[in-house]
Amino acid sequence: MTRLRCIILVQFATILALGQVAPKQPEALVRSLYGEVVARQPVGLPRDANMTTFTPYLSKALIHRIDLTTACESEYFRQHQNPNEKPPFYWLEFGIFSGGNERTSPRAFHIERTQSEKDGSFRVNVSLTWGPHPEGPEIWRVAAVVRRKESHFVLDDVIFLKDEAMEAESRLSQILASGCDGGRWDGYGEHEYDLKRQR
Repeated sequence: MTRLRCIILVQFATILALGQVAPKQPEALVRSLYGEVVARQPVGLPRDANMTTFTPYLSKALIHRIDLTTACESEYFRQHQNPNEKPPFYWLEFGIFSGGNERTSPRAFHIERTQSEKDGSFRVNVSLTWGPHPEGPEIWRVAAVVRRKESHFVLDDVIFLKDEAMEAESRLSQILASGCDGGRWDGYGEHEYDLKRQR
């Protein structure tokens, strides 16, 4: 075999190997992240120890969005100082990686599949389980949007998939921006984000 053929064969094998490894890396990130979600069951915006735990998994854009939402929430509390008034934030009782209501506290997760998207991101579909119920555990699905940033992968968004409990798909990035103009609270008004469709 000539030297040129050897070089071409090595390059071809490298391309094939990289193509097979790439989906496993986003999947590994999501597996580790959701291991923390099940262990910690975070509700609302991550703070203190939770933020320290989750920050290494998150893209700079998602961290920035969380920071803006935290500032927006703080401004709301400066404007509304009645301790008997419940804040209207959708994210207040929301598991930002899992969903609302009983979906804030998944007991288990399973990665179903990973697919590459046209924009270079990966969509990692995850089933989450809450229960037990007399009728059996509740199972729902989310899709973690993972992107490569420099030498590693990070979570860039979470898609809460449409199912019998949710009439429409929604995104974490939309939920965190709802009611906020950057880091400023502007209320919902006509721009109200409709999470009422989620039970």
